[in-house]
Amino acid sequence: MQEIKIYTTKICPYCVRAKLVLQRNNLKFTEIDASDKREWLMEKSGQRTVPQIWIGEHHVGGSDELVALERAGKLLEMVNAPAPPL
Repeated sequence: MQEIKIYTTKICPYCVRAKLVLQRNNLKFTEIDASDKREWLMEKSGQRTVPQIWIGEHHVGGSDELVALERAGKLLEMVNAPAPPL
């Protein structure tokens, strides 16, 4: 199972939406406060907005992309894929 990390801020409706999608699918995730990490997020993902979601080493994007993965039936497939060797 791939590790899920979600970078959020406290008052972000899209962050709440993304967390609800993950919870609805019974997925465990690590939530990281991105308030002081915006510059780092921009360097890592090329985007300033939150949430920013990673499944394993794959940058999913934000809330809309996560919902699209769920609707396409690919979210659980991606999470359950074997982790690449180190």
